[in-house]
Amino acid sequence: MNAEFYEGALRRIRLFAAAVGVTGAIALLLAQGFRPAAGFLLGAALSILNFRGLSMLANVLGGSAKPGALAAVLVALRYLLIGCAVYVIVKILGVTLAAVVWGLLAAFAAVILEILYELIFRIHE
Repeated sequence: MNAEFYEGALRRIRLFAAAVGVTGAIALLLAQGFRPAAGFLLGAALSILNFRGLSMLANVLGGSAKPGALAAVLVALRYLLIGCAVYVIVKILGVTLAAVVWGLLAAFAAVILEILYELIFRIHE
């Protein structure tokens, strides 16, 4: 396994997460209306940003990227910022917490989809 393999997997995970976010938002829009769909989509966006931050942290720890001061601050404050964003989404926009939490699981679902993709399509290589 090489760097190209890992970059491809990370790219697919980001695409899967975006697809999960859009698909979930459309499903909630049809089933429950605009606010739950918007909450799910915003939660998915936060999930994708968090995954990107974790990927950057892994690259820095692995030595393939140089750490920056802003990146270090964002890593340290990541969950506080996510918590503040969820608070704003729920309290100010009036979205249900459940929709946002389900959206926050988009990156997790994307990782599971990537595992299944590798098991199904890459088994013969």
